[in-house]
Amino acid sequence: MTARKASRGRVLVVEDEAYVRDSLVEILRARGYDVEGTGSVADALARLARAPVDMVLTDLRMPDADGLELVRRVQASTADLPVVVLTGHGTVASAVECLKAGASEYILKPVDPEALDVALQKALAARALRREVRYLRSAVGETTAAVGESPAWRRVVAMAEAAAPADATVLLLGESGTGKELLARLLHRRSPRSSGPFVRVNCAAVPLEMWESEFFGHRKGSFTGASTDREGRFQLADGGTLLLDEVGAMPAAGQAKLLRVIQDGEFDRLGDEQPSRVDVRVVAATNSDLQGEVAGGRFRADLYHRLDVVRIAVPPLRERSEDIDLLARRFADEIAARLGRPAPPLGPETLARLRAYSWPGNVRELRNVIERALILDPEGGLEALDLVPAGALAPPAPGREGDLNLRAALGRLEREMLLEALKSAGGVRKEAARRLGVDPRNLAYYLRKHGLEPGPADPE
Repeated sequence: MTARKASRGRVLVVEDEAYVRDSLVEILRARGYDVEGTGSVADALARLARAPVDMVLTDLRMPDADGLELVRRVQASTADLPVVVLTGHGTVASAVECLKAGASEYILKPVDPEALDVALQKALAARALRREVRYLRSAVGETTAAVGESPAWRRVVAMAEAAAPADATVLLLGESGTGKELLARLLHRRSPRSSGPFVRVNCAAVPLEMWESEFFGHRKGSFTGASTDREGRFQLADGGTLLLDEVGAMPAAGQAKLLRVIQDGEFDRLGDEQPSRVDVRVVAATNSDLQGEVAGGRFRADLYHRLDVVRIAVPPLRERSEDIDLLARRFADEIAARLGRPAPPLGPETLARLRAYSWPGNVRELRNVIERALILDPEGGLEALDLVPAGALAPPAPGREGDLNLRAALGRLEREMLLEALKSAGGVRKEAARRLGVDPRNLAYYLRKHGLEPGPADPE
C-alpha cells in the first residue's frame, strides 16, 4: 500500500549492557524491524506510555528492576503486547516464572539471530491472531459464500481473483446488498495476506465524534471517558485487509487522515506522542457516485484516486437473474438449517415469482424475503413469499366505504409506510428506522404490530 518497504514491526529493546543492546538493535534493523533501545525498565515503561510498539525484547537481569517485573507491568497495562525475555543465566524455574507472568518467549544468550527472528515473528503472529479473534467475537452478522453462475457475476469474480495477489487498493462499486463484502472477503482469501486479519468497518455507522478513535484507537486518559487503551480498526487489520464499507459517507476531516495512512502506512493515535505504523491493504466499497461526490466537493479527489486503483462494479441482482434460483436454494438451505428444520422445496411457481420480481434490495432482500417466509409460515415453506411489486404501495382511492374510519385508515397508512421503508432500505431494519425517523426498537414494535417482523437479524 506504500512505496517504501513495510516494517516488520516496531520493537523496544531493553538491555542494560550498551554493547549488547546496540548489537541487538543492529541485528533487528537489518532484518526489517523498527527498533529503539533503552537501558532500564523505568525508561522502557515511560517510552511505552508515550508511544506504541509491537514487541518488547528485554533482558532478565538488570540493575533497577528485572525483566520479570517488566513482563508483569506490561501485562497489567497492555496485556496484548508480546514480551520476549533474554537471559544469560537461564534456569527452568526462571523460565517457568516468566512464562506464567505472560512472557511470549524465553531465549538464552548468546542469541542466534535466526532463532530470535523466528521467536519475534511467532509472538507477533500470535498477537495478530488474538486481535482477529477479539474482533470477530465482537462482530455481529452473517456471511455467505459468493454464489453465482451468470456471466455478469463470473466477470466480477474473475476481476477479484486477478486483483487479489496484488497489494493495490480496490474500489467496489454497486448498489446496497449486491455482495460487495463477499467480494472483499474473496480478495482477502486469495491474497498473500490471507493468514492475516480481515476487518470491516461501516463508515456510515461511525458517529463523527468517535471517528478518530474507531479507526485509529486511543490511549487511556487521552480524552474524557477513555478508561482503557483501545486499538483502532487499522491496528486490528495490521498485516491483513481492511474493508471500508460505505466509504463515501466518510467525513471530510477523516478523509485527510485516511489518505495519509494509505500513502505512508502511518497514523496518530489519540494520546500517543509518536505515530503508529501499520501494513494494511485497503478495500473500499460504496453505493454512492464517488465521482459525483468529488465534483461536488464532498469527497477528496486525491483520496478517490488512491482508492480507485482497481475498480470493480458489482451488478445488481436484476442484471444477474440467472443466479436467483441458485441463491434462493442456498439461502433456504442455510436458514432452514439454522432454524433446525428440513430445507423446503422450491417449486417452479415459487422460482418464477422470484425471477419476476425486480429486487431493489438485491441479494440481501432475497435472503430477507426467504427468511421471513420460513419464520412466519413454517408449515407453508416458501409458498407465502412476501413480495411487494412496484405500485402495490399506492394508497387506496378515496371515497370507498370504510375509508372514513380514521383508526383503520391510519393503520393502513402506517403499514404501507413500514413496507415502503423496508423496501427502499433493502430490508435493513436499522436503515428503515432511520428513514422513518424512529428508534430501531420502536420499529421492531411496529413490525410486530403489523405482522411484518422480518427475523432476528439482517445479514450484512
